[in-house]
Amino acid sequence: MVESKHQWKAWLYLAPAIILLLVFTVWPIINTVAMAFQNGYNALAAKRGASFDIGIQNFIDVLGYGSFLKNLLNTMLLCVATVPLSTMLALLIAVALNSIKPMQKFLQTIFFLPYVTNSIAIGMVFAAMFNIIGLRGGGSMADTWGIVNNFLMLLGFEPINWINQGSDYWANIVVMVVYIVWNALPFKILILLGGLQSINKQYYDAARVDGTARRRVLTRITVPLLSPMLAYVIITGFIGGFKEYSSIVGIFGETMGPPAAAGRLNTMVGFIYDSLATSSQGKASAAALILFGIILVVTMINLQVSKKRVHY
Repeated sequence: MVESKHQWKAWLYLAPAIILLLVFTVWPIINTVAMAFQNGYNALAAKRGASFDIGIQNFIDVLGYGSFLKNLLNTMLLCVATVPLSTMLALLIAVALNSIKPMQKFLQTIFFLPYVTNSIAIGMVFAAMFNIIGLRGGGSMADTWGIVNNFLMLLGFEPINWINQGSDYWANIVVMVVYIVWNALPFKILILLGGLQSINKQYYDAARVDGTARRRVLTRITVPLLSPMLAYVIITGFIGGFKEYSSIVGIFGETMGPPAAAGRLNTMVGFIYDSLATSSQGKASAAALILFGIILVVTMINLQVSKKRVHY
């Protein structure tokens, strides 16, 4: 424990971090709550001296928007589709990486690269992979089908309009799921691999002596001992999934969908940014609090499930 006469030094060292947290985290949260409960709050009008009634009209307006439910369903669909899939793939890859010795560090670096790459840039690369250039003839001809469609055609399948004008909603969702899963793998692999390397090897030695099958070792030893890390990546995965925005912008641009259906892939965060763009700060703040409430409920549910499934 720090002696009382030296505590001022500790507070001095902490002061820059505390000031930054107060200015860029605590104050924006307080301001968001304040704006959310001021009916029809507008920053420009507020600077001119306008006053706003206190109430919940912003929440009513947000919930009454026709696009709100669609944005919420898009967000939930992407979460439900990507979090379990990315977690299972990350677990299998982490187990495989932990089992090999040659080039292990090199492969870990390769798998971690997407985590330090700008998500917008990655989205543009994915857009180029799924893009069709010069689509014409009712979708039967094109100058360039794109890398993904060329691979499908090599296997004998028909090309698919993934993200271009006239594409199907579910084709767009498939592209988003592939991108989000791929982009989420590095962080989860890093966490699970660290957990695997901390497991006592005596468990595996005992299983080897007993002649236990590898699948049973995975389900009866590895997964239970990794349950704290699995719970962590699942919870953070859902939190990140509900905040999904940049990946859709990277692939589809600010329209959040193909040219013929602008906005149909918009998410909750995209809805908030759209409200800010129209100077509807009150509605944007209300939507942000609704999103916070949803994330809080999902997190609490995950924590309750974790109490029964996680073994420390």
